[in-house]
Amino acid sequence: MIYTWDDATARWLSEQSHKSSLHSDQSIIRWLNKHLSGIPLSQIDRSVVAAIHHKKLATGAANATVNRTLALLRAILNRAFSDWKWLRSVPKVRLLREPLRRVRYLSRSQATRLLHELPEHLSDMAAFSLATGLRKSNVTGLEWSQVDLSRRLAWIHPDQAKMRKAIAVPLNGDAVRIISKQVGKNQTYVFAYKGKRIVQTTTAAWYKALKRAGVHDFRWHDLRHTWASWHVQNGTPLYVLQELGGWENADMVRRYAHLSAGHLAVYADNLGSLMIQECV
Repeated sequence: MIYTWDDATARWLSEQSHKSSLHSDQSIIRWLNKHLSGIPLSQIDRSVVAAIHHKKLATGAANATVNRTLALLRAILNRAFSDWKWLRSVPKVRLLREPLRRVRYLSRSQATRLLHELPEHLSDMAAFSLATGLRKSNVTGLEWSQVDLSRRLAWIHPDQAKMRKAIAVPLNGDAVRIISKQVGKNQTYVFAYKGKRIVQTTTAAWYKALKRAGVHDFRWHDLRHTWASWHVQNGTPLYVLQELGGWENADMVRRYAHLSAGHLAVYADNLGSLMIQECV
């Protein structure tokens, strides 16, 4: 039997239906389908992969975006080869080099200006993100059944977490006040606008508020980076930050380590001085 790209993507999506990355995969596959739909898997060789590479670059996509497309293409072909036995071999798929991105975070004054410029429903959600470090999907999908204000605690279920592990979310004073404001807006979801759950946060209102606040090159996800950066700057140990943020390993939090070197300062003078002392 001759299997096509369409057969492979249908089976892939069926097997990935329980994963949090499904929406992202669907979006990438829709773009790939424009170039690969109907093509037998055996005909997807290095030249076809190279063409996909160049076509994606031609859209103006950054290297990271191109890599996500190529990585999914590679994963589907590898699954067709190793698990489904639909292919006898797979072409080599090389990823592009990605520039290291600096951690983007706001100062307290910048955050205050941004919250002031946002409409109330987005301001509340952004402030809650800054107070808890939760990812966007966890904020928009937060249900009242996941909140216990008397214990100042919320929780993210494993199927809602990126690492597929439950996350306990202690609520500080700001988080408690923000959630208390939402009572009565929607029976199921904490954050709502005109009675309906808020799904999209990076709307035109978000970008206009960024411009008015004078904040540039800033994504909604950078609110999480801001939360983590503030924690480290205020002395929260990296191992505690890892647990608070629900990161799987310490490598994910080491990107913030340079923001707190206070514990190293005591060792800086261990070498002694090389400067010649001036005579009095």
